[in-house]
Amino acid sequence: MSAEKTSPIKYFLSGGFGGICTVIAGHPLDTIKVRLQTMPIPGPNEVPLYKGTFDCARKTIQVEGFRGLYKGMGAPLAGVAPIFAISFFGFGVGKRLFAKKGEELSLSRLFGAGAFSGIFTTVIMAPGERIKCLLQIQQGQAKPKYSGPTDVVKQLYREGGIKSIYKGTVATLLRDVPASGMYFMTYEWLQKFLKPYGDDSTQMNLLKTIFAGGMAGILNWSVGMPADVIKSRLQTAAEGTYKGIGHVFTVLMKEEGIFALYKGVTPVMLRAFPANAACFLGFEASMSLLNMIAPNL
Repeated sequence: MSAEKTSPIKYFLSGGFGGICTVIAGHPLDTIKVRLQTMPIPGPNEVPLYKGTFDCARKTIQVEGFRGLYKGMGAPLAGVAPIFAISFFGFGVGKRLFAKKGEELSLSRLFGAGAFSGIFTTVIMAPGERIKCLLQIQQGQAKPKYSGPTDVVKQLYREGGIKSIYKGTVATLLRDVPASGMYFMTYEWLQKFLKPYGDDSTQMNLLKTIFAGGMAGILNWSVGMPADVIKSRLQTAAEGTYKGIGHVFTVLMKEEGIFALYKGVTPVMLRAFPANAACFLGFEASMSLLNMIAPNL
């Protein structure tokens, strides 16, 4: 995955295709994650709305059918091509910025290049996450507040203007910058580490990509999970509930404790490996095809 030898057009197309593969493979577990993160705190004599990942999945399917697991997919699917294209392109630019002539990038420089890519995507990612989360928390309502992504945008704009649509941008940035650094650093390092093992057969290269991509996803979320919980709470709360990121964190620590920062971690980790393996498989396959049919592009 050499940024120096790849054109921005190929990065855009290949990153976009990899992102589409990610959403299709991982959205059901993302829905479960958001519902676990934002479910109401049970009272003294009440049972939790969901007992865990599998209970949430069962109840969602029971009430809403399998389509319920794909609620809110329109927003990430519509924005995923530019998001992943910009992310991969941003990593390529970051590699150039952090490179020393004649030297391979160290792990710390790979992390810096990956973190740099996280800044690129926030402008698109933040409103997409807000729309997705608001749709995902609508659970079997007879008359849901939002009919779809476009309706969410219209209502948010009417209620609070562009500022409301971009609510949670700083939280998204705090999640994506360090998480993206870990993501790309892990993938590049594992591909390099695994290179001497096995042959160069297509099957072996596929296995390396699946493993490196899957582990990159797991470590990405290991770093980004606490900020993601805070982001989900902030983006789905009624106006006036929280004053900002710090207030969300304070309330969360006071009412639920530090383990609340990892609410929804089970579906996240179940999703992380296959979804990100699918992403890098899609990226590498698309890049190979483009290099074959348009080597000079």
